[in-house]
Amino acid sequence: MKTDIYQKVTDKIIADLEQGELTWLKPWSAGNMDGRIVKPLRHNGMAYSGINVLMLWGAAIEAGFCSPYWMTFKQAKEMGAHVRKGERGNQVVYANTITKTEEQDDGSEAERTIPFMKAYTVFNVDQIDGLPEHFYAKPEPVIEEAQRIEHADAFFAATRADVRHGGNRAYYSGGSDHVQMPPFECFLSPEAYYATLAHELTHWTKHPKRLDREFGRKKWGDEGYAREELVAELGAAFLCADLSLTPEPGTDHAAYIQSWLKVLKNDKRAIFSAAAHAQKAADFLHGFQATSETKQGVAA
Repeated sequence: MKTDIYQKVTDKIIADLEQGELTWLKPWSAGNMDGRIVKPLRHNGMAYSGINVLMLWGAAIEAGFCSPYWMTFKQAKEMGAHVRKGERGNQVVYANTITKTEEQDDGSEAERTIPFMKAYTVFNVDQIDGLPEHFYAKPEPVIEEAQRIEHADAFFAATRADVRHGGNRAYYSGGSDHVQMPPFECFLSPEAYYATLAHELTHWTKHPKRLDREFGRKKWGDEGYAREELVAELGAAFLCADLSLTPEPGTDHAAYIQSWLKVLKNDKRAIFSAAAHAQKAADFLHGFQATSETKQGVAA
């Protein structure tokens, strides 16, 4: 690619962190979608994942877009619509691999898998005229009356993780393979409780018998620790979006920002890797939902 997309995205997130802002929380603080939190969506309604979520969330807040829908110039044209003159698109990326057959020194042939990434441009629906009416419909705000949020409780319960309540600290213990949470009523809001639980359950997915994620952490606060915390941060952000929860920055974010900055400045691919691991963790936790629903169906 002519443009170094790794560097471009990393520079944007570094700039946000240096201002004390978390790119992945911006949509919530800006009142995105009139209170309804969703991931960016393709023209067909399928959600973007991984690093593209961060890129499009950031672009939407910067430009003040309210719609979650994004599409290419060609996709808009195929629907009889058109991108308004003078509008500038935003880049998203597509990652895949190609297999190449190479001749070895002994004359034999071997296949080599080569990863690649390409960028393409999409426009927000707010930049496009003439689309079908449902693209412009305003979503209903999500307003929860009860203190406990039933669908969030059900989601996390389906994982069957060992979650214990007590004390005033939230953490995942690898040795005992359990998540420790303060009591629900100790949190400032229900959303804060579920966002914290999502963060810790993202850590829970790193266990060797689950996703076996390891960044070479030797001690608290080192680079491996910072990378894992970044994965947990993004994992929680993705899960909160999936569950229509509206979290707020935690009190410990300021302490982590400097370590995250160090990691990102040293490795322009770090945020892409973290987003990929976070998406994998979120998908893993979503996988328990289908299992839970199947068991309920059998029981019925």
